[in-house]
Amino acid sequence: MSETPPNTLQYRFDGPEDAPVLILGPSLGTTWHMWDRQVPELAKQWRIFRFDLPGHGGAPARPAGSVAELTARLLATLDSVGVQRFGYAGCALGGAIGIELSLRHPERLASLAVVAASPRFGTADEFRQRGVIVRTNGLDPIARTAPDRWFTGGFAAAQPAITEWAVQMVRTTDPGCYIAACEALAAFDVRPELGRVGVPTLVLVGSDDQVTGPAEARTLVAGIPDARLAVVPGASHLVPVEQPAAVTDLLVHHFSTAWQMPFDTGQTALPSTPAVPVPAAPPQAVPVAEIAPAAVPAQLAAAPDRYQRGLKIRREVLGDAHVDRALAQADDFAGDFQEFVTRYSWGEIWDRPGLDRRTRSCVTLTALVAGGHLEELALHTRAALRNGLTPDEIKEVLLQTAVYCGVPAANSAFRVAQQVIREETTPAE
Repeated sequence: MSETPPNTLQYRFDGPEDAPVLILGPSLGTTWHMWDRQVPELAKQWRIFRFDLPGHGGAPARPAGSVAELTARLLATLDSVGVQRFGYAGCALGGAIGIELSLRHPERLASLAVVAASPRFGTADEFRQRGVIVRTNGLDPIARTAPDRWFTGGFAAAQPAITEWAVQMVRTTDPGCYIAACEALAAFDVRPELGRVGVPTLVLVGSDDQVTGPAEARTLVAGIPDARLAVVPGASHLVPVEQPAAVTDLLVHHFSTAWQMPFDTGQTALPSTPAVPVPAAPPQAVPVAEIAPAAVPAQLAAAPDRYQRGLKIRREVLGDAHVDRALAQADDFAGDFQEFVTRYSWGEIWDRPGLDRRTRSCVTLTALVAGGHLEELALHTRAALRNGLTPDEIKEVLLQTAVYCGVPAANSAFRVAQQVIREETTPAE
């Protein structure tokens, strides 16, 4: 395998060297092989560029924690081979990269197709929960349930080889890179910016997709000025694998008819680049439906930057559900206290650079045990898991409290933490 510089991605080319470049972006947990059945037809007209996400398909395990960082690495890779202007089609997380390109680097993009995508993939809590499961149990629980998320039941039953390929593809992904990609999806939300997508866009979705389905696709179409919708019957989340012919036809039609400045790609002559060899591997998917943000009380919405920074950190550590409940109760009586906590606890103390969040979670758990604040302890045990502490590390913190806070206090703390850890680290069936 060729050496991949730290700021770039593993890639391969297919098709004629003098043709305009069309990029195919993968979904979380998959490799570039998810597009194998589209390439022969697409390569008749375009120079096909496929890439692997970090730690996927044998690519170097260099985690990227945001869609913007993944996009930057893709552009650095394209710059390294002289590609300046291109068409782009991406599935799920790959679709998010395409939307990011259209918003931040519109001069590079000639046309866009997003498959099984959304302007916001579920909730941040859902992805951080997935990260907790992977950190605790590895990727096997995610891998075993991948076919249920990616394919319709009939397809999975009729295609056992593809189903097994999907499971093995997830199992061979680097766990740290998978967790980082979950964080990237957790933070992705471009709903207010869709009106700035300025390229012709195809929004493609499977009719039976339970992850990012037709409702999310319609949100994209409603927000993007020059977008059209294609719903593929009899397909779930990994549409290019389940209905390859239909997806290929739709992509050929879209990029043949909606390519701004066709064949004027602005790229330098491409060298003859050998395909990067990689072991054949299989797919995974992304999250749930779009969820509207909770309303913020007026007296809090007007607060300055330190409050907003604190609110962001509070959501990342405690989760959206808890913060939404607290804000919903922030009436005239409680509103000032919520602002105080958000501004000074989260916007000042938790934002200080002197300790990382893992360490702050250790300190917080100890203080809560000492004070006997068991309800808060449950909340911050969940927060500690989100901040990267493992169950074993939380156990060590609580054992330490038995010495310095007393055995009865630690006994109560173990009961609370044990229940929370069971709930948070048990994969959903």
